[in-house]
Order: sequence, then C-alpha cells, then structure tokens
Amino acid sequence: MRIANDAGRLVLVRDGGGLDVEKASDGLFGPDPQSVYERWGEFRAWAGTAEGEVAPIAPETLQAPAPRPRQVFAIGLNYRAHAEESQLDEPEFPTTFTKFPTSFTGAFATVHLPSDTVDWEVELVAVIGARAHEVAAADAWDHVAGLTVGQDLSDRTVQLRPPVPQFSLGKSFPGFSPTGPELVTPDELPDRDDLEISCAIDGELMQQSRTSHMIFPIPVLIEKISAICPLLPGDVIFTGTPSGVGAVREPKRFLRPGEVLESRIGGIGAMRNRMAPGAGR
Repeated sequence: MRIANDAGRLVLVRDGGGLDVEKASDGLFGPDPQSVYERWGEFRAWAGTAEGEVAPIAPETLQAPAPRPRQVFAIGLNYRAHAEESQLDEPEFPTTFTKFPTSFTGAFATVHLPSDTVDWEVELVAVIGARAHEVAAADAWDHVAGLTVGQDLSDRTVQLRPPVPQFSLGKSFPGFSPTGPELVTPDELPDRDDLEISCAIDGELMQQSRTSHMIFPIPVLIEKISAICPLLPGDVIFTGTPSGVGAVREPKRFLRPGEVLESRIGGIGAMRNRMAPGAGR
C-alpha cells in the first residue's frame, strides 16, 4: 500500500493518481494524514478493499506523509563510510537527536537557505504505525507503518557552533525536513532492509549507497530507542545518511540558491527540492 498527503488530504496512491480516503470511506476515516496512524491496523484492513474515483495528483501539492509527528528521532553516523569521512569512531549506540516538526515540508517544496553553509543528507525515514515500548528487534517491523524518503538538511554553522553543538536547531530551519513523495508499506518492497539510496544536485551525484550498510538497521533502532522512549503512532525516525555530504569535501561544498536537490530511494520514490535565497539574503 502507498499513501500520500495531497494538499493536506490523505489519499491512497493508485495508478493514475490518488483515491481520497475521506470520500471513499464515507467519513470512516478523516482527511488528515497524521490522524490515520492512530488507527493504522483498521485503516490497512479497509484500504485493501477500498474503491472510488481516482484523481490526478500534481507533484507540487504533495506534502509530508506524516506532517505533525509528536516525536521525531534523527540518527547520526549510522553508515560506516559517513563516520569515516567525518573522522569519528563508529558509535556503539545510535547517535540520536531531534528535528522539530515545524521544519517539515513536502517532496517538491522550495527550501529557502538561511546561510551559505547548508548541507544535504539523504535519509530513509520510517513512520511508526503502532505504539512501541521495549520492543525487541525481531518484532520491530510490526510497529512500522511505512517508509519514505527524507532529507536532513543542516546549517553546519549553527549545528557546530561552539562551545556545544546544536544539532537539533541547526537541522530545524523551516523546510529543512522534506519527506515524501509517498509512504510505502514495507511489504511493497522487494527487500525492506536493502534499498538503494542516493542524492544529486542539478544531476551531479553526491551520495549513493544501500540501506543495508546501516550500522543500526531499522529494527535495531526501534529496539534501542523504545527501550528508553515509547514510540507513538505517527512518530518519525530519520535513520541516518551515507557518505558524500558537503561539509567534509575538499573544498567544502554547500547548497546554493537555484540548485535542485534530488533525493531518491529505490522502490519508494524521489524528491526534488529547489533551493532559494532566504529572507534578507
């Protein structure tokens, strides 16, 4: 199953467009994409037999599949090659921070750059579909609603400002968390644990890897996090980025106004976000 947030309305993605969930269910489920995760099991059962009019979807109307999560968990240094390029040791426990939900935007939204030091980080994003507390890795996939593409955009100046790094603030400017274009249930994927992931700027490949190269795969992340924090329906996990970010290049390379950042994960889809000058620039 694939769902999307089309201009704030929940749709089932079908050939040729989207099936409006509220209309097709005669109001059994509302239009708000975020609310569906609280009833994910019931929704999946209904969606398997849903029928109705399929309307075209314009890419520019697609918003975040989980637009208002109560909790956002973001993981750093979760690919060995990224830890190596950052000249940091491989972590023994997931390096965890947050991205504030006001930074969320859609898969084709324009992002306004607040500075000249904004970096890219393509990531596989998991959305929780059932409450998870003290869940073993072997059972973790049962708590995942679906997967989507994400970007953990980062203002490196703010993020690394001394004396104490500000990871969460540096990664939470408006537009710094595009996700989409759809949420895909894991059963739709040939191998949910091994997906190609890549990122390009104006067609130039910057990052390319496979999600099987994660140090802590999704089931382990859920086990480790849920041992401390209960994960709630609709919560979002940014699972980390592979190597190839701009801050460690020589010379350093950051995003510029006018560039198009394309983020792609095999079997899920692609996002294309155009960069624009920020206010006052």
